[in-house]
Amino acid sequence: MTPDRNLLLVLAAWTALGLAAAFWPAAAVPWTAAGVLIAALALADLIVLLATPTPSIRRRVAGVLPQGVWSPVELIVSNLRPRALVLDCHDLHPADFDVRGQPRRLTLAGGRARLSYQLRPPRRGLFRFTGCELRLHGPLRLWRQRRRADLAGAVRVYPNFAEISHYTLLAASDRLAQIGVRRLQRRGSGAEFHQLREYRRGDTLRQIDWKATSRTRKLIAREYQDERDQRLLFLLDCGRRMRHVDARGRAHLDEALNALLLLAYVAVRQGDAVGLMTYGGPRRWLAPRKEPDTVNRLLSEVYDLQPGLDAADPLAAARELMQRQPRRALVVFLTNSRDEDHPELLRAVDVLRRRHLVLVADLRESVLDEALTEPIEDRRQALRFHGAHDYLAHRRRQHERLQHRGARVLDLLPQQLPIALVNAYFATKRAATL
Repeated sequence: MTPDRNLLLVLAAWTALGLAAAFWPAAAVPWTAAGVLIAALALADLIVLLATPTPSIRRRVAGVLPQGVWSPVELIVSNLRPRALVLDCHDLHPADFDVRGQPRRLTLAGGRARLSYQLRPPRRGLFRFTGCELRLHGPLRLWRQRRRADLAGAVRVYPNFAEISHYTLLAASDRLAQIGVRRLQRRGSGAEFHQLREYRRGDTLRQIDWKATSRTRKLIAREYQDERDQRLLFLLDCGRRMRHVDARGRAHLDEALNALLLLAYVAVRQGDAVGLMTYGGPRRWLAPRKEPDTVNRLLSEVYDLQPGLDAADPLAAARELMQRQPRRALVVFLTNSRDEDHPELLRAVDVLRRRHLVLVADLRESVLDEALTEPIEDRRQALRFHGAHDYLAHRRRQHERLQHRGARVLDLLPQQLPIALVNAYFATKRAATL
């Protein structure tokens, strides 16, 4: 219970009147009467405020919020008494969320009122609301009292799937070429027969069905579709390297998750099974499956993943994966490697290549590319340029060693990862190497 501003102003005026009464005795009587009146009013205001019940509050917020996006929250305040109630309301949202529209002042004369504000979660995970703090004012606005409404709740913050929803919509309508996904010419014989159709320019002689051609007296070709019922396994690095925050303000792990979800969506639509194993931080395992809810299950598994502080061990992860996944699969490493990581990564590829097809998506920091494009005006910038150039040259040599071991390597910036992964997946399907 604390005095309100109005009470302090009244007391200040009463004190000034008392100072005047010290010099003009005629003011002593009004000063005494004013003191009695102020005390009576303050006591009455205090009694009414203490007897005022705490208004009931309900919170409306989506159970799942997208990372980095402003989302609405609504508070429904109910006053069961006819007397007008003045209160300040502050919802106790998760501490590191950005907020706008709080605190709010409300005058409620019976009935209900709705207060709205917005939250923007900066990271993924499970977060809790701890309650709602209220500050009630007396009817004369002489006293105010802080109260707390028990309004616990929890929300899950998922990766902002809206960023790649455009990609998934195009994938659903087979228009991924609009965003740079290339459909390559199919090679080999590892594709499944789909249907017969008339011969088209560009078809090979091997595609011509001579029996159908003789029956119809026109060239008929066989059309093939990519093999289905194959397996795609993500090996996701959750070690300290993936904590790096790039120019767009997101960690490499967040960018990798967006790309993972997009490729999982595309692969499930292609009839393939998708699975996941994490290493280097929180451990998660989802066996390959191709049911329609696979992407939702993946999302539920990874929404709260945060990069750890330890160095990742790709060799140990590869050995564990060999035990968990006996059938051949396309294994996609999602990582951010340094020079000291490459020996273990090479050995991990050697282990996996005994049974699986391996794709290594190695993220690099955008600051390296920026160092090569900045104008050189002094000695410090020249040293920075040559240091970045030497580092990237050594990185390319390490990637060439991975390629010589039989792995396909993608060396790219985080924002390039979604489209590059889908292109590599389709290239693998067309080449029938899985």
